[in-house]
Parts: sequence; structure tokens; C-alpha cells
Amino acid sequence: MDVRRLIRHLLVPPWRVRRAFSPATMRAIEQAIRAAEATHEGQICFAVEAALELGSLMRGQSARARALEVYSQLRVWDTEKNDGVLIYVLLADHDVEILADRGLNARVDPGEWERICRAMEAAFREGRFHDGALAGIEAARALLARHFPRSGPGANEISNRPVIL
Repeated sequence: MDVRRLIRHLLVPPWRVRRAFSPATMRAIEQAIRAAEATHEGQICFAVEAALELGSLMRGQSARARALEVYSQLRVWDTEKNDGVLIYVLLADHDVEILADRGLNARVDPGEWERICRAMEAAFREGRFHDGALAGIEAARALLARHFPRSGPGANEISNRPVIL
């Protein structure tokens, strides 16, 4: 077990999410997702979490493994065209993970998602949570629009509202 990571998670209270992602930023994220989905077939979900629970830390759960749990809990995988995308932010680890459903993974190189994550993390390290989140959503939008352009009206299968865990 990484003691530094444990302490870091224990010292990041839930209210830090609201400090980093103000109500105005959360509204901007929701609007950005709505606008993005008008240009492609994908479904974007944005989730942010302050820190992992003690049990998860004791088991050594990674941000990626937690993102997989959240992906399942929020049912991002449950879209008609297998086109769901989760952008998951774990504040205590300064980590961003993007998980895409199999319909997207068949066409999108994982390195492209990774570049978006690293750019968001760089902005977050500088305290630019609003700008970093919106830039990440825009980068995901551009990627999805290139590989899965909107071909007609589509249902909004996943809520555009960001989720605080």
C-alpha cells in the first residue's frame, strides 16, 4: 500500500469537488456535452470524485479500476449503438480516465483518449478546472465527430449533467 496515496485521499474532503468544479462550471460542462452530442453519435458522461473510500485504497484500487466501476454504475455501456464515453476525474490522484464503449474502441486509437486525459490533467494541475474540463469535452467531441458524425436526430441516452460521486 502506498502510504502517501492513502494520506492524500484521506485529506481530500468531498467539498473539494465543489471548490474545483463550481456550480457555474458544472452548468458549463452540461451545456458543452449537450452541444457536443449534437455533432456526433456518441454519448458523453462526465463524473468527478474527490477521493476513494478507505476500503478501495486498502485494496490498492487504481483510478482506472474505479473508472470501470463508475462506467458500470452509471450504465455508460448501456447505449443502443455502444457509443458511450465516460470522462472520470479523481481529484485526490490528479487523474483523468476516459473509457469508451466497444463501438468506439473499434475505431478510435486508445492513444487519442490518453492525449485528452493528459491535457486535462495538465490544466487541472494549474488549477484550471473549468477550462480543462471544457477543453477535454471539446477534444472528445472532435474525435467522436470525426469517427461517428451525426447522421440524423438521435436520442440522448445518458444524462448530460455531470455526476459528483
